[in-house]
Parts: sequence; C-alpha cells; structure tokens
Amino acid sequence: MKTSFLTILGIYAVSSAAMAEDWPHWRGPHNDGQSFETNLPDKWSPKGENLLWRKEEFASRSSPVVMNDRVYLVCRAFPETEKEGEKTVCLDAKTGELIWESIHNIYLSDAPAERVGWSSVVADPASDTVFVLGLGCVFQCLDGKTGKVLWEHSMSEEYGMLSTYGGRTNFPVVFEDLVIISGVMTGWGETAVPAHRFVAFDKKTGLAQWLKSTKLRPEDTTYSTPVLTTFKGQAAMVVGAGDGAFYAIQPRTGKTIWKYQASTRGLNTSALIDENGIVYCGHAEQNANDTTTLGAIFAFDGNVEGEIMEDKLLWKIPKRAVGRNCAVKLGDRVYYIEDGATLVIVNAKTGELVGQKKLGRIMFGSPMVADGKIYVAENTGRFYVLKPSEKGVDVVSEARLGQGEEVFGSPVVSNGRIFLPSIEALYCIGKPDASATKSTRSKLADETPATSDKKVAQILLTPVELLIGTGEKASLQVKGYNKSGQFVQLMKDTTITAEGGGSVSKDGSYIAPASGHSAVVLTAKSGEMTATARIRVVPPLPWKFDFSNDKVPATWIGADYRHKPAPLDGEKGLVKISTIPKGTRSQSWMGWTNLHDYTIQADFKATEKNGRLPDLGLINQRYTMDLQGSQRLQIRSWVARLELRFAKTIDMQWSADTWYTMKFQSETRDGKAILRGKVWRRDEAEPAEWQIEAADATPNLSGSPGLFGNATDAEFFVDNVQVMSNK
Repeated sequence: MKTSFLTILGIYAVSSAAMAEDWPHWRGPHNDGQSFETNLPDKWSPKGENLLWRKEEFASRSSPVVMNDRVYLVCRAFPETEKEGEKTVCLDAKTGELIWESIHNIYLSDAPAERVGWSSVVADPASDTVFVLGLGCVFQCLDGKTGKVLWEHSMSEEYGMLSTYGGRTNFPVVFEDLVIISGVMTGWGETAVPAHRFVAFDKKTGLAQWLKSTKLRPEDTTYSTPVLTTFKGQAAMVVGAGDGAFYAIQPRTGKTIWKYQASTRGLNTSALIDENGIVYCGHAEQNANDTTTLGAIFAFDGNVEGEIMEDKLLWKIPKRAVGRNCAVKLGDRVYYIEDGATLVIVNAKTGELVGQKKLGRIMFGSPMVADGKIYVAENTGRFYVLKPSEKGVDVVSEARLGQGEEVFGSPVVSNGRIFLPSIEALYCIGKPDASATKSTRSKLADETPATSDKKVAQILLTPVELLIGTGEKASLQVKGYNKSGQFVQLMKDTTITAEGGGSVSKDGSYIAPASGHSAVVLTAKSGEMTATARIRVVPPLPWKFDFSNDKVPATWIGADYRHKPAPLDGEKGLVKISTIPKGTRSQSWMGWTNLHDYTIQADFKATEKNGRLPDLGLINQRYTMDLQGSQRLQIRSWVARLELRFAKTIDMQWSADTWYTMKFQSETRDGKAILRGKVWRRDEAEPAEWQIEAADATPNLSGSPGLFGNATDAEFFVDNVQVMSNK
C-alpha cells in the first residue's frame, strides 16, 4: 500500500471535506497556488459588490492562511506608537472578527516596521497549531485555537540568524512531525561563518532535529518558500537559497538530492512543481552561466540526483526578471509575472511564449488559480480576475483598491471565500452564499513505502543543537533512515562519544561538565555511518572572559568569524575586525535567552581611521548600549524604531587609543525594564552614578548578554568581559 502524498506533507489528518476547505500554507494545500474550489465570484468591488467584509485593523503585507474556518496572518501591533511590535492574529473566516492575537516585541533588528509580515504563518491541521517566524527572528509555535505560545526560539540569539534592514524573513513549512525554517545564520564552531542554513525542529517539542548549511558567505538573505513534493517516489523539499542555487533536500534528514546553480546571488522565488516532477521557476538576479544577463525563467526535470547542469534544462528564457513572486500552472501553460508586472505565459513543455500582458507597474504578490481562472493583485492595488484565452488571457474583471493602498501579499481561497491583504485592510471576497464546494484533488506522486527498503543508509543524532547548564543531562537518540530519507528504526548498536567535555552514559544520555563553559561535539557511529550533534554548556552567572587562551569563547553565537584574538598592551583580548565582507556591523550573544536583571561589563579601546571612530557596546536583556563614534551614548532595542519605540541618547565625549570600561544593567520593575549605563576611563575610578538611564514601558523581559560593534569605520578591541546577576 502506497503512502498518500498528503500524509507525507503532514498537513492533513482530517476528513476529505475538511481538507478541501483549508488553505494552510500561503501557497495553498499543494504548495502550488492552486485551489479546486468553484463558484467563486468573477468580479468584486472594494465598495461592496461581493465584498463579505473588510477589516482595517488587520492590514498586512503578509499572505494569510486558513485552517478550520480560522484566518491567520502577521500584522503590525500598535503601529506608530511607543508600544509598536508584531502580532499573529486569528480571525473568524466568516465574519472577520478577532478570535485571538499573540503580540511580541521586535528587538535587536534593523528591519523597519513597514516590513512586519514579510513571512506568513503556516498552519498544521494535524495538530491544530500554527508556526510563525517573525521579523526579528522570533520563531513560535502557537496553539491554533487559543494563541498560547507552546514553544519559542529566539533565532538570532540562539542561531545567529540575521534580521537585516531588508526584512527578508523565510517561511516555515510543516512536514510530518517537523517544522523547517531557514535564514542566513552566523553561529558557533563550524557554523560561525555565515551561510543560508535550514533547521528542522520537532513540531511538538521545538527540539532541533537536523541542521543543513549551504555555500558559505552568501551574497543575500532570501525569502524563497520551501515546496514539498516527491521525485521518483522520494519525498523532497525544493527551495531557493542565499547562495543562488535551488536545492532538493530530503525533508526528514536534510540530505541534498540535487542542486541547480541558477544565479550568483540569493533566490527569493519559490519553485512550482507539477505532477510529473517538472520544476518551473525563475529569478531576477545574475545568471550563474552568464553574469552579464539578469533574470531568467526555466524548467527542468526534478526526477534526478546530483548536480543539474545548464544542458539538462528542458528550456530557459533569459532576461525575464521574475524575482518576487511564484508561478502557477493551468492546463499546459505556466504563468509567470515579472517584477515589472508583465504576465508572461509559456508552453509548459517547450517554453514557447504563448502571450504576455501588462498588469501594472510592480508585482510582489503571487497569482492564485481557482475555478479555472487566475486571481492576482498588483502592488499598486489593481486586482485582476483573468481567464486563459487562445493567445494568452482575457480580463474577466478588474477592481481598484484605494489610492496608495499597496498589496504585497497574495490572494488565498477557502470555503468559497477569497482573502486579500493590503497595507490598509484585509478583504474577504465571495458570493453572499459563499460555502465550500466539493473539490477534485490533483494527483500527486506517491512516496515509495518505507517497507520496500529497510536498510539503514544514514543516521541522525538528535537533538542536533542544544544549550544546557553545567551538570545537566540531555537525552539523545540515534535515528536510522534509508537512502531515500525514510525513517527505518531507532539505532541501538551505536557508540556515542563526546569531545569538548562531559560524557555519554550507557543509556544514551549526555551529562554535562560540572563547571565552566564547554563547546561539545557528539559523534554517533554505527558501522561506517556517523552523525554529529553539538551542545553548548553554559554555567549560571557570574561569567568572566579574559581571552587568555587566545581564543574567541567557543560557546558565543555570532562572534568567532567577526572577532579575532589579539595582543593588547601586554595582555590578550579580541579585535573586532573590519576586513570581512558584510560583517563589520554585528551582534553576538553569550548564552541563555531567559536571563534578566543582570549587569554586563567590558573594556573597549577604539582605533581611528580617517578621523572616524567605530561604534561599540554591550547587549543586555535584548537592549543595546552603544558608544557611538559620533560622540554619543545610546540605549535602544529596535534600531529602526528609535524615534517611537524606545531609545535614549546622550552626548558622550571619548577618544581613540584609550581604554574605557562600559557597564550596562537591566532591572525589571513595576512592569517596566529599567536600563542603566556608565562609561569611564579604565585607569580611573568607576563613577558612583549611572550616566544614562531609561525605562521601557513595553519591556523585553529577558535576553542573552552580548556584544555589539560596527567596525566599518575603524576596528576596536575588547577585553575583560563580565556578566553578573544584580542580586
């Protein structure tokens, strides 16, 4: 008996009627932007015709998802106020009324508030949970009915995930018992050098199961959504990466199936994969085989393994800039939309141009296919219903949103209702008697049953990444998979060794050292097969780091690649280097994310270059104290919201080639975070009074200690780092 593809995706464990209603992923139940619902409206008007409801309070750039007649999306919380943050909302699909909202702060991020909602929620009907990766890299699992946070990871503090000004945030995807996310990360040890990395978490516990790196030092962060499919009976996850390649990856193990190097820069589009395993996609960057040409659309057969070379493509059309949205397929045609909003229609088999049509000026959202028609919203607010014709498409209807009402998300459909997000409102479009219609599901390839190959060909040691305290114990598992990445059995005949401290007991548990900071690599061996996992062991406060061993602390996140050991006036310390690309401005973190009410202190000495000084400072409880080269001292949380969210800045005179001590304290009191700081010459007595103090009424209640620095203008040195509890 073959395994259903829908069971493979881990998306459905409900009746076929309920399956037809849900749109649990922004690209739909099949990850292809297609619904088989009918009886949808051919036209509508923002002024009332076939408009079921409009909710301004749920305006968003995020594409919504729908599960069990509940709509989920990411919105700005308290916009343009001192309380501004991010929220995941759950609405009644029929009425648009709020069921619940989950609000959290954005911290230590360069991304502006207007980029909230770059990513979308993914819903999991099998567990009635939803997952969301926020603008500031907070990754949450929420109860679908109540919004309760079931588990959460601060991906920046724990994995070094970057939250840049561009705000590009990747989309989670659910596969069986896993939820997989990705982003450019600068971690620790072998992951200290930045790369676009994928992490698969157990969707119930939040424990990391596998981690995969692509090519080091990518040019870009990306937001390509993984697409789940099968190739020749093998489950696969297809995704564009920051290194410019499309990958097919075994979703249970992270093993690469194939790779196609499409570009020299990061890819933001998602693949479209048909029932025969043909992959259609595009990009708007330099082509890998011709860096003078920007953009291309192409197709290739995904039923292969290894490197896919240019001569293996079925067809390719260069100079087509499709870098922001995803293609759809209807019949024997594929519909791409260029970034300049030109719809390009090609024959799926040959790549021959069928026709094209200008839809406006700029396109961010992706088209959706339903009821034999194409629904798409252009960025400036034009909403089209299109129908295939002999030479391209005919416009069935066109609606126009209000002046300046931009659309960044995509339309989705569930139960006879179309949901359209804009930066001004969330729209629900449908006929007055909107209801679910019986759907005819596409036939997607089944996965070959695991029972046909019970030979273990690869193993995983889990959890693959972990942070624990000194003396603590962690349970380990070694899982065996066949060559296709299907689970076969838990491995009992493995030997697990620990390098870097601690030991592994006979029952397969790791016992951490009783004291000190330890970076531990575990290795499981079964015959010729090996697998590794990593554990950071961090003791309780206080901590002291004097760098006397000529090393960057191995347990620090985001530090090793950007700092190097250096001799300092007869002592040893670190230098924040200025020679690495795209890493002269950075943050690093030292350990636990649940710490609060503590003090961090360090010594700094700056160099001067061309009359300019660097910026340098400390991180405490998700706040930064920054000694700026512009002769100011600043406390802040969200870089892009200094004028509204929270910041305090004072003048502060300081000089190069002089050692200073910085001290930064957090205290949680009366529902506020109280932040205090002082800076003094190291060869002088510590001032009795704090020089800068601020209170945040929308507080970050915990966070890892860390370092901040910007060595773009000049390098600086760090020594004698201390972290201690206030008590």
